[in-house]
Amino acid sequence: MPAPFDKEVASQAVRALLANRVRSFLTMLGVIIGVASVILLVALGEGAKRYIQRELTDLGSNLLLITPGKVETSGAGPFPIGSINPLTEEDARAIARRCPSVIDVAPVVLGGSRIKHGNRSRDTTVIGATESFPVIRNLKVDIGSFFTDEDVEARRRVCVIGRRVKSEIFGEINPLGEWVRIGETKFRVIGIMEKKGVSLGLDLDDLVFIPLKPAMDLFDVDRLFEIIAKTRSEDALEAAKGEILAVLSRRHDGQQDFTLTSQNAILASLLTILSTFTWILGGIAAISLLVGGVGIMNIMLVAVAERTLEIGLRKAVGARRGDILRQFVTEAVVVSLLGGLAGLLVGNGGAILLGALIPALPVAVSLWSVALAFVFSFAVGVFFGVYPAYRASVLNPIEALRYE
Repeated sequence: MPAPFDKEVASQAVRALLANRVRSFLTMLGVIIGVASVILLVALGEGAKRYIQRELTDLGSNLLLITPGKVETSGAGPFPIGSINPLTEEDARAIARRCPSVIDVAPVVLGGSRIKHGNRSRDTTVIGATESFPVIRNLKVDIGSFFTDEDVEARRRVCVIGRRVKSEIFGEINPLGEWVRIGETKFRVIGIMEKKGVSLGLDLDDLVFIPLKPAMDLFDVDRLFEIIAKTRSEDALEAAKGEILAVLSRRHDGQQDFTLTSQNAILASLLTILSTFTWILGGIAAISLLVGGVGIMNIMLVAVAERTLEIGLRKAVGARRGDILRQFVTEAVVVSLLGGLAGLLVGNGGAILLGALIPALPVAVSLWSVALAFVFSFAVGVFFGVYPAYRASVLNPIEALRYE
């Protein structure tokens, strides 16, 4: 008995397909589209995951975010409970002093305001912070300098502006030493931030940084938007959580009226969501592969009907039922595999082209998606080729020879 899918059977399958080139190509088209869709959509999902991971890492690593208000979960879903004691600058100092696993702390005040110079003005986001903020958030000053903790304590009205703010407010003029009005208060520009672009929907070049205490005066608040703590390493995150929890609970009369979140937890949550989304996209694309499989079955049934006389002749000269079955299954698998190979080329080419045409679009072709799509295309050929092959193998040779 000849081995399944041997060279002779495969060559017969190829000759049969070449005899009807257009029909064979149209049959492959469903598989090509299916495989290419799986690869391309999964590449978009994988690219999005890598993009978010890179962007969060670029904004600092080993970070803990402390925000006011305790997040509770009830039947209505998670919601923040208003804090009895707001987060204060003194809370940030206590964390820095009493938490050995924390190497740096940045208290933050956040607000929106209008910045104006001469006859130019624009709305922007204002961040009140200390000199630790750019270190923790991996931001750098390109020209000039960032303000110091001495500037914070002395309530000096100085500011550091992003590249977009500089371009739209000052144009080609050197802004260092110039005065701007933020809200109703005048601030002197002492630095321009390095260009960072948009990260996770936030334009990092459209920010203005001012010392923490002048920011509290500007927005008339005595509480912080958040406190960012940086640990010595990723392994120290859990220890730092326990230390911060103990320090702030003592300061807040035993109340845990704040929320402590690690950046790693935020990243893990986002990656879980994106992984689910990627699988859903891949599943939707795989439906087109099934449609392609139905097309293979349909064409193979037509081929069986057209080649009934041939099947009868082969059986008359000694071909066994298994030989006929193997031949038609092989033809279906060859169609599916050739379509799968073409789909791999189209999908990879499409991903490369998308990445070149739209550099901002995250695209990353993963090896597992390529392997899965190819294996699935093979399985489709086998599954949808068996029934037509069975129909061919059970034809009565006498009836087949009478067929016209």
